[in-house]
Amino acid sequence: MMLNDAALRTLFLDARTHNGWSDKPVPDALLAQLYDLMKWGPTSANCSPARIVFVKSPEAKEKLLACMNEGNIEKTRTAPVTAVIGMDMEFYEKLPQLFPHNPEARSWFAGNQPNIDATAMRNSSLQGGYFILAARALGLDCAPMSGFNADKMNETFFKGTPVKANFVCSLGYGDASKLHARGPRLAFEEACRIV
Repeated sequence: MMLNDAALRTLFLDARTHNGWSDKPVPDALLAQLYDLMKWGPTSANCSPARIVFVKSPEAKEKLLACMNEGNIEKTRTAPVTAVIGMDMEFYEKLPQLFPHNPEARSWFAGNQPNIDATAMRNSSLQGGYFILAARALGLDCAPMSGFNADKMNETFFKGTPVKANFVCSLGYGDASKLHARGPRLAFEEACRIV
């Protein structure tokens, strides 16, 4: 079934990265609904390495701001929620639960750091894309960012765990008056080949 034009506009054509936000709060139940949608997106061997910290409280937000690059501080400060999208570097320990039809799946990764690193980054990034689409589908606006101090972010939000930060994504209801002109995109002929 093909999505209608309104759905495509919500997810892609009219969706924007927001730098300013209304003060409308984002309920915790909506964040849970967002996760419950995004978790169904495919990952290799269903490895699902994304781990998410939703930063909402003033105390947690101050810690987050200390991790952000200068250009990302204000749009993070004013967002009702910012999600730290992490990647579990021991995701393979969950494969007996997530990929039960192949009992050997854990052995594909255990002890193979290059495979762990590549799989965690690739698949948590995929899940981050699903996260953005799920948020948009639920009426939220997004501001994904990679401008932060990763070591500080990991120490602040993932200390003592095998999780490392991949990127952050502020969430809320965007203030359209603070948008700048939409950036161009490459044409099909510039970015694609059919062979």
